[in-house]
Amino acid sequence: MLMKGVTLRGLEVFEALAKTGSVAQAAELTGLSQPAVSQQMRNLEKALDSELIDHGRRPMVLTAAGRSFLTRTEAVLAELRLAQSELTVMDLSHLQALSIGLIDDFDNDLTPRLATILADSLTGCRLKMITASSHDIVRALEARDLHIAIAATSGNLHEGMVEYPLVRDPFILVVPRGVVRGSADAAAQLDGLPLLRYAREQLISQQIEALLARQALTFENRFEVGSHLALMAMVARRIGWAITTPLGYMRAGRFHDQIDALPLPFGEMSRTISLFTAADWSDRVPRDVAETVRRLVQSQMIDPAVQQLPFLASGFRTISA
Repeated sequence: MLMKGVTLRGLEVFEALAKTGSVAQAAELTGLSQPAVSQQMRNLEKALDSELIDHGRRPMVLTAAGRSFLTRTEAVLAELRLAQSELTVMDLSHLQALSIGLIDDFDNDLTPRLATILADSLTGCRLKMITASSHDIVRALEARDLHIAIAATSGNLHEGMVEYPLVRDPFILVVPRGVVRGSADAAAQLDGLPLLRYAREQLISQQIEALLARQALTFENRFEVGSHLALMAMVARRIGWAITTPLGYMRAGRFHDQIDALPLPFGEMSRTISLFTAADWSDRVPRDVAETVRRLVQSQMIDPAVQQLPFLASGFRTISA
């Protein structure tokens, strides 16, 4: 039983304040008003008889007690979100077959969990799940080889499809550890190191090139790599720098001690990961799967990423239905 005055909403507010250091940003993350955020925080600190945040500093910082309590809070909320996601898809027993394609950005964390959730929810149904590039997955849906596609969107309208936006995935800078000291003039500190590009046929490469073109930035085209992990390995070996997203960065955990991730110094830009399905499928299944994926992304990918890279707190987020 929770101590009187300790509520789940209060824990969520505390987690959001710890990540952002701002009442305004915490309000945006939690969907509450700023006065409500402040009140929830006062109630929690009163219930625990302990000051968790130094309210006199801007941005707010955690006290020693707050840092200790945050570790427990994050563990509790992560488990609750995971349990909630596993209950979202309740009954798929009416389906005879379900085929889903997902981008490989989700291979490490989300796809295995989603596969087990769906398998538990399906009774006598044939399940097919594949991973591929965004282009290939959307083409397979257009050819009716898939029922559901989860992919990065190009921003173009797809005739005959319904799109359910899932995640805002902002572009970030990844550089060899210690190359950039202070993000204020990060771009200038990259002189002498080449840009490591994704393969040009990949959607993420085309989106990055569009961003650079809008900023009138040109870089020598020496390296073009189709494998995300190979690209991150090259950054770790100090061969060059790259532009990626939090989803990409989190997949490269083996290289995190050799690379730095920083806000993009060339202007803000993000991509959207969406669920696509045929417009003539009016069943609840696509909406239920979309909500399950949002919850899994939050607990398995966004929360760990923001804890490691606090600057992502407002940009890397799920998109509400």
